[in-house]
Amino acid sequence: MAGLYTSLRPQLPSSASSATSLHSFTSKLLLLLTVLPLTLAFFAFVLQWRGGGVDDPISRWSPEESHKFPGMDSSPLATVGAHSSQSSDCSSLLGHANTASFPYYRDWKFNFQADLKPKICITTSTSAGLEQILPWMFYHKVIGVTTFLLFVEGKAASPDVSKVLESIPGVKVIYRTKELEEQQARSRIWNETWLSSFFYKPCNYELFVKQSLNMEMAIVKARDAGMDWIIHLDTDELLHPAGGREYSLRRLLLDVPGNVDMVIFPNYESSVERDDIKEPFTEVSMFKKNYDHLTKDTYFGMYKEATRGNPNYFLTYGNGKSAARIQDHLRPNGAHRWHNYMKTPNEIKLEEAAVLHYTYAKFSDLTSRRDRCGCKPTKEDVKRCFMLEFDRSAFIIASTATEEEMLTWYREHVVWGDRTLNLKLLRKGILTRIYAPMVVIQGLREAGVFSTVITSAQASLSKDKFLASIEKSNSTRAVSSQSLPSRKIGKNHDSQATARRIFDTAAAAYHEAAIPPLSPPVMDNDLMNEA
Repeated sequence: MAGLYTSLRPQLPSSASSATSLHSFTSKLLLLLTVLPLTLAFFAFVLQWRGGGVDDPISRWSPEESHKFPGMDSSPLATVGAHSSQSSDCSSLLGHANTASFPYYRDWKFNFQADLKPKICITTSTSAGLEQILPWMFYHKVIGVTTFLLFVEGKAASPDVSKVLESIPGVKVIYRTKELEEQQARSRIWNETWLSSFFYKPCNYELFVKQSLNMEMAIVKARDAGMDWIIHLDTDELLHPAGGREYSLRRLLLDVPGNVDMVIFPNYESSVERDDIKEPFTEVSMFKKNYDHLTKDTYFGMYKEATRGNPNYFLTYGNGKSAARIQDHLRPNGAHRWHNYMKTPNEIKLEEAAVLHYTYAKFSDLTSRRDRCGCKPTKEDVKRCFMLEFDRSAFIIASTATEEEMLTWYREHVVWGDRTLNLKLLRKGILTRIYAPMVVIQGLREAGVFSTVITSAQASLSKDKFLASIEKSNSTRAVSSQSLPSRKIGKNHDSQATARRIFDTAAAAYHEAAIPPLSPPVMDNDLMNEA
């Protein structure tokens, strides 16, 4: 036993030493785990306080610019008012960096033209007022458009409207003056055949020719301004750049391959659910999808229910709008497409992005269209004025019916008041809900963007400029009081004959007819067999 105890005694000091060593290591590890997070936190604080030296594009914006853009929250009802309270620089930047869905919102000033690629130009021919043009314009600024070429007439050319438009950076206002008419009378378009079937006809045909002539001039102005893409869009249409990594038209076009000349945006048509809509951009969220974004089985299988007794699946056009890459020999091909004098453009059609067309979204649209056209309200005469059947029917109703009868017709043919049918078509994918434009424009309004633009223009414009705008407006009204066919514009064919001969026979082969507004496919026997 003594030997046993003797052999064990030397091991006791060794065990105690091992325990002491383990305790020391544990203490150091705990100290390290305590100090390390504190050190990292301190380092992060120093970086934030000093700016960190990190070239973060969001950190270059002012604190006011770092607030969330309306619609960044998961709820579609989020507005800028919910984020109007001031917060610290750190929390604001961190909150914005991970959720920036609209990359061109910078303190509602949109000062990004110098560094934005590609540069996108939208051109339009409009007679609308500020209540329609400003939301339309600033929405497109939010999604990356830098330049607007506005060919104005009527209300849009009045001093109260035009002086505001001229004060907005990136906006060029072109008045329909006598000089403009004379310049367009010398256009080569009048000596070519691709648009000739639309010449010297009233109403929609006249507008179609006028838009094409304006688009021709817009190409030159866009090229001189260094634009990369040009889009023709009406002021009742909004581009919906779905399908990209961000809600950005710029990003969408940036990803287009370099060999593509034209990008087609299929159009969706507004489906209003009330007869008292006043501001379609912020009150309409339901749209009917384009045939190009549906399967044939779905489209033709639900055709009758989606048409609801109207002449076609859509009330108006169904062949979308397009964006063209600025290049040599580019020309318009009607209001919906572009073409090239020297080649057939290489085009692609987008699978998710669309043009949202707010057509007949207000009951007053019936009478406003009627008031712009002097045709007789007969089935035969309206064919001279309108290209699409629904426009013809609407014109006759607006010209012959009482206010009550018009409202009844509007409810039956335009308003989607059957909630059961709406739900069915939503489930089938014929109808869809789109909230982004509504949220963007409502956010702009609540932030005071439109009112600020109007107030600033009224305060900054000089008396001389104001008088000049009145003179332009007067000349515009004098010219626009006549109809295009009655003018001499375009009748001097000899003046351009020499210029026309410079193009050889091969080039002439590319002068295919202009593409008019076309209805979607109809449900006939051939299409049903294909389906």
